[in-house]
Amino acid sequence: MRLHNIKPRPGAKHRRKRLGCGESSGLGKTCGRGHKGQKSRSGGGPRSTFEGGQMPLYRRLPKRGFNNARFKKYYAVINVGTLEEIFDDGATVNEEALRDIGLVKGNYDGVKILGAGELKKKFTIEADRVSGSAKEKIENAGGKITAIIPEEPAPEEPAPEEPAPEEPAPEEPAPEEPEEKEKSD
Repeated sequence: MRLHNIKPRPGAKHRRKRLGCGESSGLGKTCGRGHKGQKSRSGGGPRSTFEGGQMPLYRRLPKRGFNNARFKKYYAVINVGTLEEIFDDGATVNEEALRDIGLVKGNYDGVKILGAGELKKKFTIEADRVSGSAKEKIENAGGKITAIIPEEPAPEEPAPEEPAPEEPAPEEPAPEEPEEKEKSD
């Protein structure tokens, strides 16, 4: 068997069903949809999750969990190896420069520099995020990094509250000892 001998299996290929080509074609007039009703209309038929009136699966299952996807930040990712190939020694690399060259396209919340590849040129990097390995490579090559978004500071622990000074309790008189009665015998 060679490439020029390969054919689809008999019956695997069908001609396209051509609708509305006259009554004698068998698919004219109503085009195989029958008369009237929901399924005869364009766009007709129930929604994909409809189960014939049975309580649908998405309503039978409990709601669970929490999704924070709306607040996720999406960063354009660039490796230091790519910067080495494209930019000249001593260049300033920021989002505007990356967009001018065409490395960053589309909508992003910022730029993140990652450490894949070798770096020998000095760059001044202005990025929103820089990975640890990228930071090390950039600084070893003699470049410097200016983070646009500063690292989030650790939440400050509230100072321990000093207990309020207690007022001295009023002095109570010492209980008097009962005097011993002298026995007279």
